[in-house]
Amino acid sequence: MGRVVVVGSANMDVTTRVDRLPRPGETVAGSTVALLPGGKGANQAVAARRLGADTIMIGAVGADGFGAALRDFLHAEAVDVSGLAVFDMATGTAVMMVDSEGENVIVVVAGANAAVSADGLDRLGLRADDVVLLQNEIPTRVNADVLTRARAVGARTILNTAPSRPAPPELLGAVDLLLVNEHELADLVPAAAGLCTRTSAEAISTVRGLLADGAGPTENIVVTLGAAGVCARVDGTVVTLAARDVPVVDTTGAGDCFCGALGAGLALGLPTATALFHANLAASLAVQRFGAGPAMPTRAELDDLLAGRAGP
Repeated sequence: MGRVVVVGSANMDVTTRVDRLPRPGETVAGSTVALLPGGKGANQAVAARRLGADTIMIGAVGADGFGAALRDFLHAEAVDVSGLAVFDMATGTAVMMVDSEGENVIVVVAGANAAVSADGLDRLGLRADDVVLLQNEIPTRVNADVLTRARAVGARTILNTAPSRPAPPELLGAVDLLLVNEHELADLVPAAAGLCTRTSAEAISTVRGLLADGAGPTENIVVTLGAAGVCARVDGTVVTLAARDVPVVDTTGAGDCFCGALGAGLALGLPTATALFHANLAASLAVQRFGAGPAMPTRAELDDLLAGRAGP
């Protein structure tokens, strides 16, 4: 079995609960505020580790209280943090509001994440059976460097293009599997614009048609569509997974959970279609909890769901 190697961000999430998200220029009252470990890279690492994969985190935090708390959290989750560098700067921070429906708005301040380097892979000794997870909360040049090193040893790579930003075509073309949501897909495929305004059935139908026609910058692409489910093109075959109907508490980190769970499944030797199915179920568990990193499900919880022993 391989390892999950996450090269990415680690943030402290400053999260406030509100009845509804404010309009521009409006002030609304919040009910609670919490400091919770997060960052797309760290969230994915926790998800992968809780689901049973040996997991290594390559990233950076600041020499401050937030950085120490993030290192302690990841270490307590049994994530290998030997590649999590400490710099004399502020730790990355995400400020977010979550409404009563579980929807959120997020502002990310990169901090030490801007100093992440691929050099940690040299000390790690990347292997052909490893699965490398990347996101867009670290510099594009670092993602490109990691992809080059991963391809050199034959490691499998997954790029989650969140948050969305322009990327060189050659970078996207070097990824084994691209993971996007409906907004990120629209940035890559203009014909996908407006998916969030359509019914679930319409959104799935549109994405299935686009993927069947070969749309997208890579051969293998997974599109997460929230309550509409998941649509993917893998090895030339288009597959669709329905979303579970569950009570949503907080969607923060749901995509990270999906990505980490997918990476864990592949590292543990599951076929891609099975790993996608498990990732879809894992994300449905994460959205029923508050926060990001701490909300990731465990292997036992996923197994109970697979065996029909769990509720929603």
